[in-house]
Amino acid sequence: MQFLNASNGTEILDELIGVILENRTYLSEVDGAIGDGDHGINMAKGFRLCGEAIEGKQLSLHKALSNLATTLMGSIGGSMGPLYGSFFLGMANAVKDKDTIDAKAFGDMLSGGQTALQGISDAQVGDKCLIDTLTPAIAAYQKAIEAGESFPAALQALKTGAQQGRDSTKDLEARIGRASRLGERSKGHLDAGAVSCCLLLTQLADSTESRLETAAA
Repeated sequence: MQFLNASNGTEILDELIGVILENRTYLSEVDGAIGDGDHGINMAKGFRLCGEAIEGKQLSLHKALSNLATTLMGSIGGSMGPLYGSFFLGMANAVKDKDTIDAKAFGDMLSGGQTALQGISDAQVGDKCLIDTLTPAIAAYQKAIEAGESFPAALQALKTGAQQGRDSTKDLEARIGRASRLGERSKGHLDAGAVSCCLLLTQLADSTESRLETAAA
């Protein structure tokens, strides 16, 4: 059985922070097409502040995700702070008492985040938002696990589902947020939240896979 040691929280969080900081300009460019153009700026601000807060600390995955959630809720304006904050807090709570995280526990962590996010948002698949990335990605992961696929294979399914979900937003008409005011004109552009969600899920999958250990027989 393969598993992730939950003590790797700081390292994984550092890599999540890195992918957002590296894509700051890109995320704002995507957002600028149909939104305020500040998604990359706001996300980078929140993730950077979290990085500063955890510097020099060795945290469990639960504590690392909790720190991220708290920072995002307090530092990102608009809807993204509460949405991503709730998502990461739900994930954190799902692994609170875990020393190791196997494929099932990882899926439970994802589902915990999804449930927490949906608890504060009525957004649905098809609304042109981060849910369009998150929902199919988690569904693909769970389907792979239920089919008996390995942990790495399920992580690949998560990434593929996230990428397909992200790309689906290009042809959607925005139903929520600032972009919804554009109506049909919102079609032809990716949603910035869907893009950042894909970046985060892809990095989470890669960070997890690179640290998988195999339990002794």
